[in-house]
Amino acid sequence: MELFFNDLSIHKQFHKITSFRDALARLMAMREVAKEFGREVYSHRVLLTREAMPNMPMQKTIGRLAESERRAVMIWLTRGGPFWEDIRHHSGDDYLEVRDDVVTESAVGEAAYRTLHDIECSLVSFTPSDWDYSPIEVIWRREAEQLDNRCATLENWGDACKLKAKLKDLEPPIQSWSNLRSAATNRYSRLTFADDCFEPLEGVPFAKGAAGRILFLLGILDRLASAFDADGKRTSEGHQIHQDYFTGDRALFSDSSDSEKRNFRKELTFRHPNDSQDSLFCPWHGKMSHMTLRVHFSSPVQAGKPVYVVYAGPKLTKQ
Repeated sequence: MELFFNDLSIHKQFHKITSFRDALARLMAMREVAKEFGREVYSHRVLLTREAMPNMPMQKTIGRLAESERRAVMIWLTRGGPFWEDIRHHSGDDYLEVRDDVVTESAVGEAAYRTLHDIECSLVSFTPSDWDYSPIEVIWRREAEQLDNRCATLENWGDACKLKAKLKDLEPPIQSWSNLRSAATNRYSRLTFADDCFEPLEGVPFAKGAAGRILFLLGILDRLASAFDADGKRTSEGHQIHQDYFTGDRALFSDSSDSEKRNFRKELTFRHPNDSQDSLFCPWHGKMSHMTLRVHFSSPVQAGKPVYVVYAGPKLTKQ
């Protein structure tokens, strides 16, 4: 489970520095609990510009605290992170709302979008605030695309003790590429993974953000693999997945260029997962800018045919 600090829970609600200090202490206590269980609380660099007190940016409000109180929080919000916008999954074009209020471009929107793509997320919020309730239901509105709306339910935490009780019951977070392999193969039953698919990652320093991004890409492939009707035709959901993630300049999935196919044909050819005497040419790949990693898979994705994931690792077509 990933944790996100709810930036919307900062909305000028504090009128005394003592009240703000108490709320900040509760937040930092939840962050310490998360770290105790090997987890991080994702923040956003915009936080310091939001007003916790009327007419006073949060950075200035924090500046009124004693040095011992402000040091850790400032390191977290300015340098330490992690910052979810660095590895964000949703875009400004995704219409996400809570109780008729748009939450696109916020931690609430990002956590909901990830949850809808099979990455479990929760929020931690300032208390008191307008967000002092749980669970929070987020609607991803897609009427404009003539698709059904989808709803994500997010747990929202404001107390360190309750959060600790929750984290005790969860499996440990992904801390290695080996953990990633287990999570992927257990989670995405519609995909067929080559036995050596994740081996190229063994020489790469582990990064939680990259691991999460790989799971996100695999989740999209898994959804696409099931987006066919009884006649073997792509459903409206399948068409939308293809439009959102496989087309356009910012597509997450793309084919290798003609020159790459020509110059790197050997590198893009993999042993068939189910037939050691056969091979698969897999130039199609999911990509991420972080660490320049790639996920190669068989294409096209068709009804009733396996989707083979044959490679996860550094870019193979470096010039």
